[in-house]
Amino acid sequence: MVEKTAKDQVSVSRQIDASPEEIFDVLAHPARHSEIDGSGTVKDSRDGQQLRLSPGAKFSMDMRLGLPYRIKNTVVEFEEGRLIAWRHFGRHIWRYELEPVDGGTLVTETFDWSGVPVKAYITLMKWPERHEKNMAATLERLAEVTEDGATKG
Repeated sequence: MVEKTAKDQVSVSRQIDASPEEIFDVLAHPARHSEIDGSGTVKDSRDGQQLRLSPGAKFSMDMRLGLPYRIKNTVVEFEEGRLIAWRHFGRHIWRYELEPVDGGTLVTETFDWSGVPVKAYITLMKWPERHEKNMAATLERLAEVTEDGATKG
């Protein structure tokens, strides 16, 4: 696992023994997000089992961080099989980059708060540190559901 941090971003990478297409298919279906979430906060998609994300797509998720809430997201970066990212009203971006490598795919998940107008609360709440741990857990779960052709669709 390779971890890197840039200004206003934290990323975690992991090689997964599955094709970029198999991995992307899981990421592009919000109904699968609770299955791979390493933070324990993502509960369910509000948009049904069949929604597949595309450029500009909007989707809602039921979440729980102490109390239940709903978050609406918009896909802001999209390259089929290689890159997908979404942002919610707080302007945080969750990005997944997929790079084919020998034996599978290098997956990098990034929490990007560069577009957030007031950044102080991000560091005050220690979100970069928390998210780094949670992203590593997410990539572990993503590997579990995609390796050996285990994807469900």
